[in-house]
Amino acid sequence: MLEDFISSRKSLFAAGVHTELRAQENRQRQISLVQGNLVGNVRSEISGVSARVYKNGVYGFSSTAECSADAAGAVLTAATKNADFMDRHINKGKPPIPVLSSGTLPVKREIRDTEQKQYVDFVKEIDSYITGKYPKLSSRSVILSEDSMEKLICTSDGWDGHVTSPRSYIYVFLNAETTSGMPIELFVPQGGFGNFFENFDDPKKLYAKIDELYEKLMHKREGVYAEAGYKTVVLGGDLAGMLAHEAVGHTVEADLVLGGSVAGPNLGKRVGSDLVNLVDFAHTAFGKETPLPVYLDDEGTPAEDAVIIKDGILTGYMNNRETAVHFGMKPQGNARAWSFSDEPLIRMRNTAVLPGKDKLEDIIASVDDGYYLLNTNNGQADTTGEFMFGVCMGYEIKKGKIARPILDTTISGVAFEMLKTVDMVSDTVTWSSSGFCGKKQPMPVGMGGPALRCKVMIGGR
Repeated sequence: MLEDFISSRKSLFAAGVHTELRAQENRQRQISLVQGNLVGNVRSEISGVSARVYKNGVYGFSSTAECSADAAGAVLTAATKNADFMDRHINKGKPPIPVLSSGTLPVKREIRDTEQKQYVDFVKEIDSYITGKYPKLSSRSVILSEDSMEKLICTSDGWDGHVTSPRSYIYVFLNAETTSGMPIELFVPQGGFGNFFENFDDPKKLYAKIDELYEKLMHKREGVYAEAGYKTVVLGGDLAGMLAHEAVGHTVEADLVLGGSVAGPNLGKRVGSDLVNLVDFAHTAFGKETPLPVYLDDEGTPAEDAVIIKDGILTGYMNNRETAVHFGMKPQGNARAWSFSDEPLIRMRNTAVLPGKDKLEDIIASVDDGYYLLNTNNGQADTTGEFMFGVCMGYEIKKGKIARPILDTTISGVAFEMLKTVDMVSDTVTWSSSGFCGKKQPMPVGMGGPALRCKVMIGGR
């Protein structure tokens, strides 16, 4: 755990100038087995300290790969000089950032380490189970990944805190061939927020989902191509979460709104049916801790939920402290940095479509001819809200019943138009938090959603 060596340097903060001082350590552990062979064995740490100073609409920033009180003092001096230099040459003349309430957030979870051999042994036991039970797979991979961010945050006019974000996952990839000899793949991640020892104590607890994955893969071997066109579909929670993050979430990040995203002219307007509600949750959702809880951002803003869409109306953006002033909104803790050497950017935390009142079985029964799309392996969208997602597992729906599985396909559309076609929403939410968002810097994020009945373009052969 990081020891506090930065609070003593608050005495060096310039009076009346917003200042942030942050010490940070990122850790990564990863084990990769392919066909039982150890092909990856990673153990790394990167740490340092940075400072950022706001003056009249510009920021001065400085960082160094050293964790010490002297280093903290040095980056503060450099960041202040950089802010003075930028102000003299750019002369934006903007007012100060409004002062927030102050307080201190104590560390909520420790970062605990595990010996690399324990990781290797755990992964090998899972691989042995797969080879013993399913020897006819064309290939298999098992990957264990544990990463964490730990930050000490001190601000001149906000909250201070010691925040940690550990997560650990095991990914199992299974490969086979269709009856015509085409390669197919499915994967499942297991794990979540917390250190390795908190999520994994017995490999046997993972076997049920591996069995379920294998069963889906065998279904997919008999798959058919989807019929291309504009179709009624039931999006599973994974795809609803991807939609919330990629196709909507990025368009409502205030820096991208300022850059011309589709959300700019749509604030206060209808972007979905009355059934569509979307929130970027901070740390608690539906009475439980979110997959990747955020209590304090890197600008010293306490994290609160950001309501984005309410009853189909676009009601807000995700902001940092500066853009919140510009748009007349409240900052809610969305400014985060990946590494000590990165400046905070506006980032999502746990973005989800809210559940409705429909039962999944009723939604499927309501579709005469369409598709039930379960899992995605990739997705992309741009600031117009136009998206394309890969679908790696799905089924036909014929006369209200699940029919044949389908092979890999894509769905596409424009989010704010597609959301207007949502006419049924299930009453349960599926969360995902095993990947990274890649907006200039990587960042762990959570995304989720219920099953949605809607219309999208689906690819075919």
